[in-house]
Amino acid sequence: MDIEELKKEIKNVIISSLELEDVTAEDIKDDEALFGEGLGLDSIDALELGVALKKHFGVKFSSENEENKKRFASINTLAEYIAQEKDGQ
Repeated sequence: MDIEELKKEIKNVIISSLELEDVTAEDIKDDEALFGEGLGLDSIDALELGVALKKHFGVKFSSENEENKKRFASINTLAEYIAQEKDGQ
């Protein structure tokens, strides 16, 4: 899977797992912040999203908060992390 396909799939997982109504994959910019400004997700969304991404892609997120903040910063950073984890398997 190439990185653009991966980004689109991540966006679709976000939309379906968080039940975001009136949001399409095209609405979510690759470099836009997912939390606070940008998409406006919160800590509850982060937990749900982490579980959904783990189920969908088979990747784990450590309990180390600083790393997770970096990984969940944007679609680009999530895609980069998932691609690295997939390559490492």
